[in-house]
Amino acid sequence: MSEKAKDFFRQFKAGRISRRELMEGAGKLGLTAAAANFMLNAAATQAIAADFDWQKFKGQKIKLLLNKHPYADAMIADIDNFKTLTGMDVSYDIFPEDVYFDKVTAALSSKSDQYDAFMTGAYMTWTYGPAGWIDDLNEYIKDPAKTNPAYAWDDVLPGLRASTAWNGVPGGELGSADAKQWCIPWGYELNSITYNRKMYEKAGIEPAKNMPDLVEKSAKLTKDLGGPYGIGVRGSRSWASIHPGFLSGYSNYGQRDLKVTDGKLSAAMNTAESKAYHKLFVEMVQNSGPKNWSTYTWYQVGTDLGAGASATIFDADILGYFMNGGDNKEKGNLGFHAFAANPDAKAPTPNVWIWSLAMNAAGKQKDAAWYFMQWASSTEHDMFGARKMDFVNPVRASVWKDEEFRSRIDKSYNGYLAQHDASAPGAKIYFTPQPLFFDVTTQWAETLQKMVAKEVPVDDGLDQLAASIDKQLKDAGLG
Repeated sequence: MSEKAKDFFRQFKAGRISRRELMEGAGKLGLTAAAANFMLNAAATQAIAADFDWQKFKGQKIKLLLNKHPYADAMIADIDNFKTLTGMDVSYDIFPEDVYFDKVTAALSSKSDQYDAFMTGAYMTWTYGPAGWIDDLNEYIKDPAKTNPAYAWDDVLPGLRASTAWNGVPGGELGSADAKQWCIPWGYELNSITYNRKMYEKAGIEPAKNMPDLVEKSAKLTKDLGGPYGIGVRGSRSWASIHPGFLSGYSNYGQRDLKVTDGKLSAAMNTAESKAYHKLFVEMVQNSGPKNWSTYTWYQVGTDLGAGASATIFDADILGYFMNGGDNKEKGNLGFHAFAANPDAKAPTPNVWIWSLAMNAAGKQKDAAWYFMQWASSTEHDMFGARKMDFVNPVRASVWKDEEFRSRIDKSYNGYLAQHDASAPGAKIYFTPQPLFFDVTTQWAETLQKMVAKEVPVDDGLDQLAASIDKQLKDAGLG
């Protein structure tokens, strides 16, 4: 790069020219937009080095274990700035999600030091933390010798900070005063409605206001469109079918997975209110879902929406975001809608999935790994990913206020900002943290399959599910 081009970035960093003047000047000098944006983020990255010794571990090497995801893509696109900032080397292995968590479990359970840090979901730390496989990151966050004073931990959305912290006591409240910070929120998704605006116009309807309305309108869409089905939700026999739209609607009715009494856990999904919600959900899938619903995962739900095979999904907002772009058939046709399932609820209460970063307890370069983790979750990197990559949803409040990011999203993703802004205050993890999480939710998904297939009535199915879960909890010393 020419000295004149570098001078533009130095002037911007010093506040003497605007961002627009910077980009125009870079363009006149022959810099591509991608190169200019990289250098712009490099200037921002260098700015964070003012009051902190980022070169402390110069020459060290760390290795990451990553899931194939746009969040990882954004980090990789920016990783040279971290290397320049710290003088460290970073390598990584990336695996698709269908095998990723098995790779993580194998590495952690064997106490391998191959990986220093890795991507995880918060639910997984309910196993990893008590097993001693990952470190409590409070040790690092609260140490001014290890954490950049500009890190601004409080800028991370409070519901996400709390949802990734747990004291290890089964049934203990997430984010309690004695909680351990098992992982750092990196990017997240909340669950709402994404719908095909053209299909809704054709059917002459507006997005549903609540769960009974969603059941009715999904059936009308299925009938009137003559091909696409009304609504896509996950249905495979997996914990991942319970946590998105299903639990978001369930929690909006004030229902819980488990109840905690005097430190003991018991099933809570066979209340009268829960049974009523399950009947609505089952009816919706039976009348308006895909024919092979019991095989549906994140991928099938999203692909059908993007291809025009479905009119609606009740799933992750970022799934709708991805389907509204790329080379999807319905690119540009999708709209987004905040959704409160309960007609009596004042606002949505979506359950969240939080892609997070955790530290391997068996790793040998922990301080160096923490340098990477705080950089990757910093305001500067969050802003880069939000402005220039598909890093939605960012975890920092300041980034959600950024006008460049907001205008980019608002221009191409009809209603996305409005649904996020309406949903975010009530967004958190609504599950009860406990070590049998995956067993409970997988059995719950299996019971839903039986209800939809009419193999068991809803009331009986939930009573049987609750009895089975209660036995498992007692056998494990939790109930």
